[in-house]
Amino acid sequence: MIVTLTANPSLDRSVTLGAPLLPGEVQSAVGAREDAGGKGINVARVIAAAAVPALAVLPLAADDPFGVALQSAGVRTRPVPVHGHARANLTITDPAGVTTKLNLPGTILEPAESAALVAAVVDACAGARWLVLAGSLPPGAGDDFYVTVIRAVRDRWRDDAPKIAVDTSGDALRAAVFDGQPDLIKPNEQELAELTGTGRPDPDGLVDAVLTAAGPLVPETVGAALITLGAQGSVLVTADGAFVAEAPRIRVRSTVGAGDSALAGYLLADLADAAPADRVVNAVRYGSAAASLPGTQAPRPLDLPPGDIRVAALHP
Repeated sequence: MIVTLTANPSLDRSVTLGAPLLPGEVQSAVGAREDAGGKGINVARVIAAAAVPALAVLPLAADDPFGVALQSAGVRTRPVPVHGHARANLTITDPAGVTTKLNLPGTILEPAESAALVAAVVDACAGARWLVLAGSLPPGAGDDFYVTVIRAVRDRWRDDAPKIAVDTSGDALRAAVFDGQPDLIKPNEQELAELTGTGRPDPDGLVDAVLTAAGPLVPETVGAALITLGAQGSVLVTADGAFVAEAPRIRVRSTVGAGDSALAGYLLADLADAAPADRVVNAVRYGSAAASLPGTQAPRPLDLPPGDIRVAALHP
């Protein structure tokens, strides 16, 4: 089983335009949809769609409209009662796949609610293979919230603790990496550059740049790093080597949730005891499948792009 934590869930509203976005103008949309979102929930949806057990832990008030959208997501959940409602995020996508996002901060999480959320995650991890800590943190949680979760899970379960994957950014990622030492991180190239202080990488040398940036982190600080590069695929850095998998050509409909799906694809391959090269290939397949779907839809195995994915070993 895979357990996910979404500390700052969101009701994802996606709007599709028939022409490029014109700031300051009035435009008509050609479509819209609403999904229960948040990175951990997105990962759990993809895992569940592949018929693998998943459990999504999240804060949720009994009267929150988010619960209605969540019921249709097809994911087993463990809600933790809180006083506030989930935030709403708006995504606007034009015909070329260019995405504009407006993300709200979320409701403040009270100290007692934070403690209850940590306790729920610890209990949920009984028998789990992976714990995924994903997404931004709500106001009041503190940048070290994921570190608190990691320590609580490992203290409780010791040798039976699940592997822990972290997908966040900024100070929360920095704290999780250097104070929590997770088994896997999944930044994109910008988040990795911010984490390591290496500066924004040159698109022409992107693969080499992320390999150089991630190399010192693995395995001294984190077990492995899966770096998603959008249309350029993904790079996986492990203690035993590094690999790059190229992304297939697809028609991009929405990039929202593509990174979450890539992480889910990696975890599904890991559960099947796949080799590192096959794990990064599966990550690219799932990330590409998500980008080809509208809104924040979870790709199913039948949505995966056909054909071979090129993968190559990298050398520092």
